[in-house]
Amino acid sequence: MTSFAEIHRPTDPSDAPPVLLVHGSNVANWMWERQVDALDDRLVVTPDLPGFGTRAPEVWPGLPAVADDLADRLAALDITTPVDVVGLSLGGIVALHLAARHPETIHSVFVTGAMVEPPGPVVRTAAKLQLPLWNAPWFWKAQAAAFGLPADSRSTYVAHGLSVSRETARRVINDVTTGGTPKGLADFPAPLLAVVGEREPQSVRDSLHAIRGAAPRAEVRLVPGMHHIWNMEDVDLFNETMRGWLDGQVHPLLLQA
Repeated sequence: MTSFAEIHRPTDPSDAPPVLLVHGSNVANWMWERQVDALDDRLVVTPDLPGFGTRAPEVWPGLPAVADDLADRLAALDITTPVDVVGLSLGGIVALHLAARHPETIHSVFVTGAMVEPPGPVVRTAAKLQLPLWNAPWFWKAQAAAFGLPADSRSTYVAHGLSVSRETARRVINDVTTGGTPKGLADFPAPLLAVVGEREPQSVRDSLHAIRGAAPRAEVRLVPGMHHIWNMEDVDLFNETMRGWLDGQVHPLLLQA
């Protein structure tokens, strides 16, 4: 297991909004290491979500409660100015719930791979069939390969996957496969960019339409050639896309959805 800091302070003081990076499922805040390196001019917060990383002994309390937990954590850290939120996969779904429940905490949102469209019965059944395999290292190695993770990240991914309890996994799978965008996004006033990798499953790509339907002002795009965890698959492209959005621009390589 890795130990990765929650707070990353800029080299020089900056008036730019802090950045909140929300990790995906079956990993922890360590997944953002290469993004923190690219945000050395910002205050960056990389919390572990309940049930993951340093909080693995906790059990996942549900999406609304996790969004509230993030808002409480920002307050506990005395971060009172609105933050730029970046969320991947499960973290992207959590970011949307944070935007809906605590819009006053947010300056902008960038989510990728946020599956909010309920998948079909085959996908739901396949997800639930993963639970008996949860403690098998070979299962996590196969997952790492399927996600296109680079070789130097796979052992960490396997270790963290094995640390997640089966009960947390069951609850997360239930939340994600139930689907649905949180109420309140239609009134969310801040800029929102939602993207998915071009090589992600159809159920994930379909979620862009659901997000646009819930938040009509949102920008939605496809990322050419990318799988689900593309912040590790193509670090430079992800960081350029992220930094561009934080500066108010959509990366020109992104495709219209």
